[in-house]
Amino acid sequence: MVCLDIDDTLIDFSAASRFALAALIGRGDMWPLWERVTDAHVAMVVAGELEYASMHRRRTQCFLAELGVFLDAADVTVFELRRKEILRQSWRLFDDVLPCLEWLRAAGVRLAAVTNASGAHQRAKLADLGLAGYFDHIAIAGEIGVAKPDPVIFHSVCASAGCDPAEAAHVGDKLGVDAVGARDAGLGAVWLDRAGCDDVDVPCGVHVVSGLDELPELLVSEFARLGIPAQR
Repeated sequence: MVCLDIDDTLIDFSAASRFALAALIGRGDMWPLWERVTDAHVAMVVAGELEYASMHRRRTQCFLAELGVFLDAADVTVFELRRKEILRQSWRLFDDVLPCLEWLRAAGVRLAAVTNASGAHQRAKLADLGLAGYFDHIAIAGEIGVAKPDPVIFHSVCASAGCDPAEAAHVGDKLGVDAVGARDAGLGAVWLDRAGCDDVDVPCGVHVVSGLDELPELLVSEFARLGIPAQR
C-alpha cells in the first residue's frame, strides 16, 4: 500500500492559500506570519488543548490581531467563509499527480490519502479535483483522533487496508510530520522535497524525491515488499 499526504503533495495548497490570504487582506507579505500562527494552533489541536472545530476561527482571529485588526466572532466567521470560498476556487493539482496515480493504480497498488486537515474540507477537495476515485481509503486526523506524526494514524490506515506497516510506504511534503513520522511507525518513508532543499540533513531511513514523477522508480527499486511489479 502507498499512502499519500494531500496538501502540497497532491494539491498546491500553499499557492492557493497565499492567494486567498492576499486577496482578503490586500497584501502578500504576511504569509510567514500566517504559517507561524497556523502551526501554533495546529500544535494545540494535536496536544488536545484546542478543538479542531474552532481552530480555524481562533487562528484567524489571532493572526488578524497581530496585524492590529480586532474582529468579533461573527466577523471572523465571515472572513473564514470568504477565505475558504476563494481557496476552493483556487485549488490546483501539481502536474505530476495524475500520471503517478495512474501508474500506481495500473500496478495494482492500494492507495490511501492521509491528512491532518479536516474531513469535510479534504473530501471536498479530492472530489472537486477528481481524485477521490483513486483512493481505497482516506484517513483524516480529526476523525481518527490523532494526527501525523503519531504512529497511530499510520497504523490505523494499515489496519483498515489489512496490511502490516512494513508493507506500506508513505509519501509527503513535510520531512518530520510525514517522512520521519512514517519511518518511526514502521512504514517506508518518502519525503517529497519539491523545493530542492539541499541544505537539509535527511535522517536515516528516509528516501527523497523531488517530484511524484520519481516515485514509481523509487518504489520499484526500494520497496519490493509492497508488491509492486518490476518494470519490464
